[in-house]
Amino acid sequence: MLNHFKPAALILLLLTSMILSTAQAQTARPAVVLVSLQVSLMAALQEAPEPDGVGPRMTMLAGTMWESVQKVTDFKLFYIGETPVTLGILVNFVLIIVFGFLLSWVIGRLLLRIQHRRKQVAESSSFYTLGRIIHYLIITIAVLAAFTSLGLDVGSLALIAGALSIGIGFGLQSIVSNFLSGLILLFEGSLRVGDFIELDSGVTGAVKEINSRYTRIKTNDNVDIMVPNSELVSYKLTNWTLREPVVRIRIPFGVAYGTDKELVRKAALEAADEVPFTMKTVPGRAADVLLVNFGDSSLDFQLRVWVTGQSVHQPIRVKAAYNWALETKFSEFGIKIPFPQRDLHMREIPPQE
Repeated sequence: MLNHFKPAALILLLLTSMILSTAQAQTARPAVVLVSLQVSLMAALQEAPEPDGVGPRMTMLAGTMWESVQKVTDFKLFYIGETPVTLGILVNFVLIIVFGFLLSWVIGRLLLRIQHRRKQVAESSSFYTLGRIIHYLIITIAVLAAFTSLGLDVGSLALIAGALSIGIGFGLQSIVSNFLSGLILLFEGSLRVGDFIELDSGVTGAVKEINSRYTRIKTNDNVDIMVPNSELVSYKLTNWTLREPVVRIRIPFGVAYGTDKELVRKAALEAADEVPFTMKTVPGRAADVLLVNFGDSSLDFQLRVWVTGQSVHQPIRVKAAYNWALETKFSEFGIKIPFPQRDLHMREIPPQE
């Protein structure tokens, strides 16, 4: 009989031997249990009657293997209070956690596929927020279910939460603060994926991800910046696209004293009309030119224009386009851009006697 089942028997004996080598380093009791398991396995294989046919042999082999697997999974590794934790319970714990992450990943991919079919930025942000909330919810349920499978009751979980609170008090404040700040950003809606923001340090970029610990911002130079969530909640933040993706920008420029102001206005408006970023058909958002200051060497004007959606994400490029158009129009109209001028008066010093 042993010759027919020799491969399977060797596999089972090898498995029990590996667990035995680990258990011997911990305590003598598991070693005794595993030795008896190996002996009983060898005895069962040797004393079993010889069945006729391949089918009965496979059935007997499957039954023997199942009994051996049950004995291995029922092996007690350690105790949590009065509750024993077996190898099978520990495997079940790991499988629940893995299943939770796998389910969260599948739902996230499904929402991402739906999001790619949407063109509106607001709807894409809503899908992202929904995906993150579902992820946190599924992981929380999976962790609670996994600990419950270990035999822990609500009171035991409360003790674990108390121990975690002590750890938070000593060294995990920043992690918890960033996690809670991330939840605030997701639920409050003051910052969404796709928004173009400017940090208090002057860094500008588009929001790509709002994670549990940090928010990823991609600048126009294709540089990813990881900003802790707590900083986005605690410090000043400018969101250029919070309510609607259109903004008004101001382009300052100066012309020489004595230049016709109406001519300057005409040239500046024609320059703004030729730039493709300018909004031209929306009532109440036409371009305008203002005389804002009498400078030391020039009349200081300001061109104010409303720009279209995607151009908000390229502030330097947009301002450069308007400056380029202004210089071109000034050359056509013969308008001079002055250089700084200073008058120097020389006084003759009388000779000393």
